[in-house]
Amino acid sequence: MKSWVKAARLHQWLKNLLLFMPLLAAHQERDLNRIWHLIAGFFAFSLLASSVYLINDLIDIESDRKHPRKKYRPFASGELSTNSGWRMAPALMLLGLGLGSAIGRNFFFWLVVYFSITLAYSLFLKRLVIVDGITLATLYFLRIVAGASASKTSLSFYLATFSIFLFLSLAFVKRYAELRLASKMDSDSDFGRGYLVEDAPIVQVLGVASGYAAVVILALYLNTDYVHMLYAHPQFVWGLVPVLLYWISWVWLKAHRGEMNDDPLLFAVRNRESQVAGLIFLAILFASSVGR
Repeated sequence: MKSWVKAARLHQWLKNLLLFMPLLAAHQERDLNRIWHLIAGFFAFSLLASSVYLINDLIDIESDRKHPRKKYRPFASGELSTNSGWRMAPALMLLGLGLGSAIGRNFFFWLVVYFSITLAYSLFLKRLVIVDGITLATLYFLRIVAGASASKTSLSFYLATFSIFLFLSLAFVKRYAELRLASKMDSDSDFGRGYLVEDAPIVQVLGVASGYAAVVILALYLNTDYVHMLYAHPQFVWGLVPVLLYWISWVWLKAHRGEMNDDPLLFAVRNRESQVAGLIFLAILFASSVGR
């Protein structure tokens, strides 16, 4: 069971909390009916994502065995047989699609789009330079779109553009960390991802620029009438800008030092500075909303 939990990457289910973002941004978090729809959507996305993770690991089993960390994954290490993986993957897929179909037609449509792009990424898109980063950012963004659909919440232009640039930065930091690791191993490529080690500087520039673009979009949003309608103390919300600016800078500094895990999500969860920044971010949002 422990091996299956590891293979299904249950820690990656945290990404699917993005489905709740449109509801929280619209301050409709007290609508229980919408929340139940999102909870069901969360598990639908999670089951579907786990099925693709299994397929991805089965396809990449040879390259994973050459990777210093990925070689310990259940299929690459031999903990689980490939036959059992090919049986489990479609089972999880059917469970996720079945649950998603019960939520609504629009949500099911976005769920299928997400699954299709994720599968295409595992099969060939991840080997296309730059395209892989844009695809990863799109997959993050689709969770937000699906969350808006499940909760019947409108998706604002600012939330959409902010999310795309932020996720693009995280996608590139993932690739940059892998390139740094390849450099340390005296390898000239990025473990079958299409990049060369000498591409690291441009990947870094693209990632930092995307992250800072997200900060600019957040600042522009804070200057709109939406903020005055949604927050009792809109002047406090400006504190989000330096916090986000610090966190993006910190993430890229750690990546530049070669101290970034090739999974930015795990880094954000385990890193103390990221945890403190997240708590401050939430505290600012709470203080800005008191009395609304």
